[in-house]
Amino acid sequence: MTTSLAGLHSNYREELRDYRLLCSKAGGLTVIALVLMGVALDYVVYPAEQARFAIVRVLTSAAIGLALLSLYTKTGKRQVQVITFLWLLLPQAMISWMIYVTQGEESLFYAGLMLTIFAVGILFPSGYRQTLAFGLATVCLYYIACRAHPDGIRNPSKFQFQLILIFFCALASSIYTFFNEKGRFQLFRLKDELAHKNEQLARTNESLAQIKGQLLQQEKMAAIGTLSAGLLHEVNNPVNFCLMAIEIAMEEPQAQDSPSMLECLTDVKQGMQRIQHIVSDLKTFAYRKPGAAADDVPFLFEKALDSSTRLSAHELRGVKLTRELPGDTLVLGDEAAIIGVLINLFSNAALAMHKAGTVSPQIHVTAQWHDDRLHVNVRDNGPGIAAENLARVFEPFFTTREVGQGLGLGLSISYAVVERHGGTLFAESELGKWTAFNFDLPRVE
Repeated sequence: MTTSLAGLHSNYREELRDYRLLCSKAGGLTVIALVLMGVALDYVVYPAEQARFAIVRVLTSAAIGLALLSLYTKTGKRQVQVITFLWLLLPQAMISWMIYVTQGEESLFYAGLMLTIFAVGILFPSGYRQTLAFGLATVCLYYIACRAHPDGIRNPSKFQFQLILIFFCALASSIYTFFNEKGRFQLFRLKDELAHKNEQLARTNESLAQIKGQLLQQEKMAAIGTLSAGLLHEVNNPVNFCLMAIEIAMEEPQAQDSPSMLECLTDVKQGMQRIQHIVSDLKTFAYRKPGAAADDVPFLFEKALDSSTRLSAHELRGVKLTRELPGDTLVLGDEAAIIGVLINLFSNAALAMHKAGTVSPQIHVTAQWHDDRLHVNVRDNGPGIAAENLARVFEPFFTTREVGQGLGLGLSISYAVVERHGGTLFAESELGKWTAFNFDLPRVE
């Protein structure tokens, strides 16, 4: 959404104020140099007045310098237009005085007045009103200088011609400034629109990245679902037959009389039961339509935690996982998606701790009810996250892993999943000591 016209004008004035401040400082130094270099003109045109003119030029330059120094104060920065207008009148007043003390309308210095008028209109980002006011002030100064000349106006035609010429310069300069000002505003508006377009493009790219990540996740979920559906038929039945056979074998007299055989059968039974649990966990992902989000249904967070622990057992080898849960963990949401979030958090933590060589790696999961929401904290004692990366961990495609070891979409997708449940996923860390991820889920009404 583009900036409103009033806001655009406000931003334009603020930017223009800084630009005027810069131009006033640079222009002031240039004018001081030109005023002092004008002694060469005095030497050519009025050599008899050179000493007196040199003193006036130095005083004028000093006054302009003081005005420039005031621009470094807070008041000067706010009143940059007024101060610039005043110091620009100083060389005009100086030239008018030189006309007064020399030849009046016969003096060639009137050209300096016109040159300054055009310079102000072209080089300074002044408004057309200020430029017109500056031009009219110059006309008045020239009129006073010629009228107050000791010999009066000796050549009225020449005086009127030059006065009208100076006025035309003022008018032309203000017209040029008017269109120049409109052009500057149009350029600023285009820059503002371009900035907003870039922001929109950045947001669009971020949305596309999130959509891409979600599509990849949905494809993985669909693949897991297809695999799970197959496992339900291809694995569950043989496992059940094996368990029945093991139960029968354990009742045989030979097994009862042999402690070692009974122990072996018990181990086999526990292994088959573990397979049953894994298949049961994978049932959560079965029969889900690709690209379709599951309806929010009541489920036990504790059960989701058990499933995610078993499904990420390979990554959690050597990691001690503890929990501290309330008696009631019934929440509302997409159980499979929350299992995916927990698996991602466990896998990231385990990988970071293994990579850093953490001694006695641990993950502790706590959950507490606050305001009808279950607040979950997953904390590890790993290497932590650097401060410059902590604010970026949820950005799509941001990863600290080596190339080929991850797309950096896991936490971004997890953030979107938690957000879909009305909660927020955020990270805390102390570098070299611990990392914690927090999210919350709604209670079943």
